[in-house]
Amino acid sequence: MSTITVARGRRAPAVAVGALALAAWLTLFVWERSQYGAYLDHAELDRISVDDPLVVVLLITGWAVMVAAMMLPTTIPLVVMFAGMTRSREARAQLLALLLVGYLVVWIGFGFLVYGADLGVHTFVEHASWLDDNEWMIAAATFALAGAYQFSRLKYRCQRECRSPRMFLIQRWRGGNEYRQSLNIGVQHGIFCVGCCWTLMLVLLAIGTFSIGWMLLVGAVMAAEKNFPSGQRLRTPLGAGLLVIALVIAGVGMFRQPTPGHDHHGDQAVAFVR
Repeated sequence: MSTITVARGRRAPAVAVGALALAAWLTLFVWERSQYGAYLDHAELDRISVDDPLVVVLLITGWAVMVAAMMLPTTIPLVVMFAGMTRSREARAQLLALLLVGYLVVWIGFGFLVYGADLGVHTFVEHASWLDDNEWMIAAATFALAGAYQFSRLKYRCQRECRSPRMFLIQRWRGGNEYRQSLNIGVQHGIFCVGCCWTLMLVLLAIGTFSIGWMLLVGAVMAAEKNFPSGQRLRTPLGAGLLVIALVIAGVGMFRQPTPGHDHHGDQAVAFVR
């Protein structure tokens, strides 16, 4: 097999994944400007009835498209290596598709948990007047959690797995059912990826689920942490920055306490959290 053929074989999977991610970005861009744009905006969730099954489908679909746009580009190193390992197999396209399906299923499952937890928080806030008057505490806690997690051992472990795609594949690609193995590899990589990035996704939700600018920024940070040679060095400054933001939100929130009888919903310390 010539060098040119090998190079093309490696480039094609990366281009395919990049094309899927680009299609997801374009879908979000069009969707946000449609009449269904509210289903992408976390700030609008308290105005949407989740009793309708169609609404739930739209919410999960929006999350899935957002995950595909942000997270698929971070999988390109793993995809390229996996494609190289399976290039001699007749079902190589199906195997790669199963890997991506397993990866996305984990992130979609995480979305179910996030939306369920978010609804629980909204319900709790509605019944806790002190928290309803101090909603900035939720934003401050989210940023503080994300900042502290940057220094945790679990973050380091998950990030190490994400940053070593070759070793990750070697340890998991064995003899047996290649379809099941491909799906399992995607699921396991998704689990480690969620473990590496889940708090940053919570920060994105605190800001608002849909914002192209914020999504690009958070997605770029996660891609850099996972794939760039110096990405691991981002852990400390990023964690410190998130903790500083949490302190600023807390300080502004305590300074701008609502006065009795005042409609605090229009005068929050952090307007992007509802």
